[in-house]
Amino acid sequence: MAVEVILPKVDMDMSTGRISSWLVEEGATVKKGDLLFEIETDKAAMEIDSPAAGIVRNITGKEGIDIPVGQVVAWIYEEGEAVADAPASAPAEAAAEAPAKAEAPAPVEAAAPVAAAPAATAEASSGVRASPLARRLAKEAGLDLSAITGSGPKGRIVKADVEAAGKDGGAKAAAAAPAEAASAAASAPQAMSDDQVLKLFEEGSYELIPHDSMRKTIARRLVEAKSTIPHFYLTLDCEIDALLALRKQLNDAAPKVKTGDGEKPAYKLSVNDMVIKAHARALAMVPDANVSWTENAMVKHKNADVGVAVSIPGGLITPIVRRADEKTLSAISNEMKDLAARARSRKLKTEEFQGGNTAVSNLGMFGIKDFAAVINPPHATILAVGAGEQRAVVKDGEVKVATVMSVTLSTDHRAVDGALGAELLAAFKQVIENPMAMLV
Repeated sequence: MAVEVILPKVDMDMSTGRISSWLVEEGATVKKGDLLFEIETDKAAMEIDSPAAGIVRNITGKEGIDIPVGQVVAWIYEEGEAVADAPASAPAEAAAEAPAKAEAPAPVEAAAPVAAAPAATAEASSGVRASPLARRLAKEAGLDLSAITGSGPKGRIVKADVEAAGKDGGAKAAAAAPAEAASAAASAPQAMSDDQVLKLFEEGSYELIPHDSMRKTIARRLVEAKSTIPHFYLTLDCEIDALLALRKQLNDAAPKVKTGDGEKPAYKLSVNDMVIKAHARALAMVPDANVSWTENAMVKHKNADVGVAVSIPGGLITPIVRRADEKTLSAISNEMKDLAARARSRKLKTEEFQGGNTAVSNLGMFGIKDFAAVINPPHATILAVGAGEQRAVVKDGEVKVATVMSVTLSTDHRAVDGALGAELLAAFKQVIENPMAMLV
């Protein structure tokens, strides 16, 4: 039987993706694991492997258009198998409920459309997204599906949600919740509609540039972050003359390595590389601040995985330096150069920009003195770094000149309160002003 090739879910926020290019042609013979096509998501481009060996037929996934996650884009037939019209496939939403791995999407055999029709019909008629099993369990338990919060893709209610509601009686007790929610929604401030915004400007005085998927994702996540995370801000100044001197000394001492273009230094440290290391060391010194918030428990991390904001065409992405507290400055520097280059060409793997414990956002290269960054969930902190500049400082009663860098720590006040955040920032200042500590 022909094996489906589906568009996999390679990003937790992904609902659609685009095939930027097919790497095989109709009728090509492939082995399991051979590259089939390249998929472009909101943040990265990824190569997708063949789930089976055989002949590629019925390529229906067109390049350059949005395709729902889980939709079949081609089929792979066994050698000598009769080729008919494109086989019937399971709905995309059903495939999306079990996200596929980008490295090797699991083979999915064609399912009869009749089997999936009842669930689709039920969802369409009730307006509640739920799996067939969840519907049956809810009906048997006498639970109201509309009062259950789904944890599946796009808020879909799954078996675990129904079982949890049955244990605490939440679905029955929440019968009045829809009315209360509607009342709260009615009283909440609403954003201006597109028409309301455009009416404020003279017709013909502007140009409309449609949002791409990355900009929409960034906008949605920023609204979620600022709406759901109670931000708290702490700012202090760090003197970095010692850091700049050490950076120059280390760069001057960098060994030469041979490349295709001749010789070049094995590394070239930036101030940001040293900031990443100092922030990671500070988290190791103040482990209670190396956390993530969940409603039921505090997630206390054992390593310092530091995300670093990188500007790319059309938006922003945050690749992660894993175990930055354990890595040398040269390793961090070379890793960041590689991550930033692949981020700008959208070649990052999903695991390279999802997760992490904290982040660094540096606008110092633009001359920005100080700013406050927005926390990127599931992080509980983000460090905003300004430009290093010469300022007058008072030392032992005398005015002297020092190179000073302002940093602002944004914290999720649920997880890192003011005193703990101050302790973390003080530890960062200690490391950044005594940079030799980063070498041991």
